[in-house]
Amino acid sequence: MPDTPRRRRLIATLAVGSFVLVTGLAAYLLEVRHRWSPTVPGSSHATFVDDRSCAQCHQAQYRAWVGSHHERAMQRADEHTVLGDFKDARFTHLGVTARFFRRDGRFFVNTEGAEGTIADFEITHTLGVAPLQQYLVRFPGGRLQSFTTAWDTETQRWLTLSTNETIAPGKPLHWTGRYQNWNLMCAECHTTNLRKGYDPSTDSYRTTWGALNVGCQACHGPGSAHLAWAQADTRARDADDTGLIVNFTTNNSRYQVDACARCHARRTRLVAVDHPGRPLLDDFRPELLRAELYYADGQQLAEVYEYGSFRQSRMYQRGVRCTDCHDPHSGKPKAPGDALCTRCHGERPEPRFPTMLAKRYDSTAHHFHAPGSAGARCVSCHMPSRNYMVVDARRDHSMRIPRPDLSAKLGTPNACNGCHRDRSARWAAAAVEKRWGRPPQHDAHYAEVIAAGRTGARAAESKLVALAGNREQSAIVRATALDLLRGYGPTAVAAAIRATKDEDPVVRSAAVSGLERLPPRERVAAAAPLLRDPIRAVRIEAARVLATASVDLFDAAQRRAFDAALAEFKDAQHAMADMPSAQLNLAGVYEDLGERGLAERGYQTALQMDPDFFPARINLARLYDAMKRTADAERTLREGITRTPAQGELHYALGLLLADAGRLPEAADLLRQAARLLPGRARVRYNYGVVLQQLGRHRDAEAAWLEAHGLDRDDPEIAYALAVLYLRQRRFGRALTYAQMFADLTPQDPQGRGLIAQIEQARARIERR
Repeated sequence: MPDTPRRRRLIATLAVGSFVLVTGLAAYLLEVRHRWSPTVPGSSHATFVDDRSCAQCHQAQYRAWVGSHHERAMQRADEHTVLGDFKDARFTHLGVTARFFRRDGRFFVNTEGAEGTIADFEITHTLGVAPLQQYLVRFPGGRLQSFTTAWDTETQRWLTLSTNETIAPGKPLHWTGRYQNWNLMCAECHTTNLRKGYDPSTDSYRTTWGALNVGCQACHGPGSAHLAWAQADTRARDADDTGLIVNFTTNNSRYQVDACARCHARRTRLVAVDHPGRPLLDDFRPELLRAELYYADGQQLAEVYEYGSFRQSRMYQRGVRCTDCHDPHSGKPKAPGDALCTRCHGERPEPRFPTMLAKRYDSTAHHFHAPGSAGARCVSCHMPSRNYMVVDARRDHSMRIPRPDLSAKLGTPNACNGCHRDRSARWAAAAVEKRWGRPPQHDAHYAEVIAAGRTGARAAESKLVALAGNREQSAIVRATALDLLRGYGPTAVAAAIRATKDEDPVVRSAAVSGLERLPPRERVAAAAPLLRDPIRAVRIEAARVLATASVDLFDAAQRRAFDAALAEFKDAQHAMADMPSAQLNLAGVYEDLGERGLAERGYQTALQMDPDFFPARINLARLYDAMKRTADAERTLREGITRTPAQGELHYALGLLLADAGRLPEAADLLRQAARLLPGRARVRYNYGVVLQQLGRHRDAEAAWLEAHGLDRDDPEIAYALAVLYLRQRRFGRALTYAQMFADLTPQDPQGRGLIAQIEQARARIERR
């Protein structure tokens, strides 16, 4: 009866950029094995200095940086930095008015506060500069809150960054709430040398920073050793030991990309304090291509910044780095328009990239659009943009060929229909094939495999296994395939075991996550070696996966490695202790370790931080059920449904709980609601059908199972349920159809052949009468 969903996943603790939200059940990692090698022994103890010291030698770079978005990432609010209209301007959204005004030379907004009362709030800092500027308000507990009405610097107007849904005071998404808190969500990528200073005992901050901008040392690391080297007597200088912790000149392209990814990625922090120059996955865990973040073909959907997209690109695989296109100090493109692209993509390709074809791309023979038109621009086809924060257009850095044929199949966007909005995707696909021919990769794109894997379709398993092992694909795609395989069977586990030996840490981390369904002894054998992996993100995931294994399954060395990696896991969650998802992660491991009291407190803390955070609510209810506290489990889920009645997972969890308790009529109603709210989930309808069958509502059960079968024709349990139902109803023809499906889907299981024989015998008995 109970569903068999994927095991509880590690939840991403996101904290990058302004106005980004914590999202769903998580994901894993990145690539390229680096080792941290500071240029100078002891330089890891270097300290931060005033960036103006850098200008003494690096004048051109400093001049380029002054006035850049990095230099103006955050500023104290004054008449020079505030760009918005504070001349008693008013802006109303969903019945709430904000009035922007000045008093005594300071800047204020009069609006609804945390308690729902109207008050004046002083603007203390600006955040960003273009195409919009946000404003910060100081609150008790060391908090800076990001006001969700921002100034559009292009059109000179106020605009809301909130949704078109009313967000009540006290909600985490209200501008005074946790997910609009600068200390948590924005600070580390708008400052240099940030120390968050979160105190979980008081839920307060003592945040400090070295500079209110993204300065030289945000990228190059603390500069005291380098400054001392530069100021030393000429004879004392050593060109190989300059005191720089981050050395872009002696490392490969991926080293530089990783340095940018510390902010230009959707990622989770793993340490309280950055260690510049270390491998990215020692300090952060970038997200995979999760459904709420990326379309199935890897195009950007949510606010994911640039890194995850770029990781998919051929350019990344060939060694292109950020500074090949962007000036690292001004942040501007190195050439205007298409000239940026044709520096490499032309009749004389860049020698660094020997696989590049010599061809004239900037011609109508390639782009089929009028010269100088928007359609003729390289980025229009290969880097389409999507707006975030209403007006911030960000180009997709996966640098892909438009695939309207995939749009027709999967509903993904494509650059052609981005302009030709009055035409269909099929029209665009036909136009592409007519002009460029049918590409050799036309029938082989991972989008269809990932789309099928996201629905849990049984037929996707073998294709996901093949995708995970295809080294021609980028690591982030292969790791995503492994992540999706966690919901599948023995073949998927075998693929995960193979991938634990992959050279890429993003693949290894996703692989070790897939081992958690192995029996304990086999799991220890497969995952324990990764407790000593050179990359922190892999080690801590191995510790999480092994947390349920009995102590006597480890040898002494493995136990020491497990304890060390588990401590790193806990440190990673403590680094983000102000995020509900970190509390959930800790609670999950405590539960695996058998420390149920700590697990309960962790889940409760997560819900105190965000009462609408449904994964914590579901896990807490499941813990209560395991502790025979069914009433508490039911109360926990019902409270969640009252707060968020449209959250189908809560209806589903409560429906299963009540079904197990024998309260079938109530369970059926809840599962009916879950099926409506989770329309793509075949297993929800399957379990709904099981309850209806037990209630004697056979026709309704049949309808539910047929809907489930329509969603997933490769689920043998659905086919078996329909076969048995029709057998009992003496509808032998339909019974044989589904029994044969069941047998075909489970060729190694004799039950299929036995069911077919049983149906044929029953039909023969009826016909003999």
